[in-house]
Order: sequence, then C-alpha cells, then structure tokens
Amino acid sequence: MKVVIPGGSGQVGTILARAFCQEGHDVVVLSRQPVVRPWRVVAWDGRSPGAWREELDGCDVVINLTGRSVNCRYTVANRDEIQQSRVVSTRLVGRAIAAASPSPRVWLQASTATIYAHRFDRPNDEHSGLLGGDEHDAPDTWRFSIDVARAWEGAFEEAATPNTRKVLLRSAMTLSPDASGVFDTLVRLARRGLGGRAGDGRQFMSWVHESDFVSALRWLMDHDEVSGVVNVASPNPLPNAEFMQVLRQECGAPPGLPATKWMLEIGAMLLQTETELILKSRRVVPARLVEHGFQFHYPDWPAAARELCGRWKQWHQRFRAA
Repeated sequence: MKVVIPGGSGQVGTILARAFCQEGHDVVVLSRQPVVRPWRVVAWDGRSPGAWREELDGCDVVINLTGRSVNCRYTVANRDEIQQSRVVSTRLVGRAIAAASPSPRVWLQASTATIYAHRFDRPNDEHSGLLGGDEHDAPDTWRFSIDVARAWEGAFEEAATPNTRKVLLRSAMTLSPDASGVFDTLVRLARRGLGGRAGDGRQFMSWVHESDFVSALRWLMDHDEVSGVVNVASPNPLPNAEFMQVLRQECGAPPGLPATKWMLEIGAMLLQTETELILKSRRVVPARLVEHGFQFHYPDWPAAARELCGRWKQWHQRFRAA
C-alpha cells in the first residue's frame, strides 16, 4: 500500500509514517523541510503545484495533516498563517487528487475536535454534537479556533474528487511518548510538581492513544462504507482534574499544584501559547467508529496512561544511558 502524508513531519505524521513504514508500506511524507527518515520525504511548500503531485498518482491513501501549529500566541500574523496554512494546502491537495491518475482510493483529511462547543452537560458526537463559536462566555481566541476549523473543513468539503472517498478526521490530542509531544510535556510538568488541576478542573479532556489513532485510520482506509465526519478520540473523555490525577499516579509524580485561571494566563503569555489549549472543555466521543464496530485497545485513561508512562520511562532511561 502506498500512503502519502502531506504535512507529515510533525508528531502525528511521524506516528503514522513510523507505523505504516514498519508494516512494510510505501510511505511518502510531503514536507517543507525534507530530512532523512526511514521513509521517503519529498519537498513541497503547501501552496503551489510541483513534482510532488506525481506521488499521488495511483497511491492508495492521502492523509493531509498540513497546518501551522496552534501552540503559539494568536497574534494577527500567527492567526493568518494558522488559517492560510490549512485552507490553502487543503485546496491544493484536493486539486492534486482530482488530477491524479489513477485516483487515490481514499482521502483522510485532518480537522480538530476543537470545532465542538465548550460544554460539560453532554458529549459531542458526530450526530448531535454542537459546533462552537456561539458560547456567550467564549473568549475571542476560542472563536478564532472555531472559525479556522470551519474554513478548514469547508475547503475539504468543496474539493471535487468524485473518484476518491473522503473522510474528515475531527481528532482529539494524540498521545505518544515522543519527545516534545503533548504527553511528554504533561509528564514533565507533573514530575516537576506542576501537574495539578487547571482552573476549576471541570473541563473535559478528549484524547486518543497513538496505537488507537493509527488503528482507527487503518480501519477507515479499509471500510469503504464510511465517509464524512469521523471523531477520532477515546470513547471516555474525562475532566482535567481526574485526568491529571491519573497521570501523576502512573508516572510517579508528586502531588500537583493547582493553577488558577489568572496563573494560567500569565504562564501562557510567558510560554507564548494560549489558555484555550488547557481550559476549553473538549467532551468529544467517537460515535461513528463505535457504531461501525471499531475496537479500541485503550478506551480508558488509566490503562492508556500506564502504558504510555512505561514507555516514556524506558525511552528516557535509554537516552540518559546513551
């Protein structure tokens, strides 16, 4: 199987490329900064046609992950780059897929679970979930994220690829022990005594173990009857306070200092990021995957945290010994 991953040089793309490469598939990552990897890396700029389009001819699947990181301050310049990097690249990939011969069998397009409303009362699934942006107490930065997600998805939906099945991935944070990933950051904070609840700790955290993320995408490739929006997340999101308590327990961290909202605002400014990544309640569940029979290896956070912490410790012990 040939898998082409535009924008696949980040954490999530590396997880996918590594897994598919280990299975013996032909993996091609399209990247602005080509580097040596166990898989092929082909140059592109995410904005203009080029020789990279030939990689889509006859490939089995395209997984478009392109988009500037949202882990930054939402300045005017960063807002423009965040949105344009997603919308322009998605339109570009759509045109390349439409022109490919033969056409790719399936296009899996990244989106985000952040598109759903900030809520505590019930989960957001693909059937009845509320899209965000209209919450009366939502900060401007939260509305910006919703606007980006809507424009991103709109570019995907507008793409005319009649010979290629299209699946829109509204994914939660994907957790792996990889250095500088979300899980690595959370563990390091917890081990320094900073892993307490954020704000009031009631906000839900949606997440997915890396093995389930890979398995879900592989499953979607094989199930031709599934198209459209699919939430890729564990079926059991949980409040921030509980999530962090389990993480501290599994990684052997001390009790964590809680952080009030104003403390988080100051910390976010110092770290050049936004508190939305911490304080927004992302209560998202994968109704369509479950309805169609997909089986999660790690549906619950304690078991997932235990496995991830075990590998995190092993990897860092080997790193220190090297």
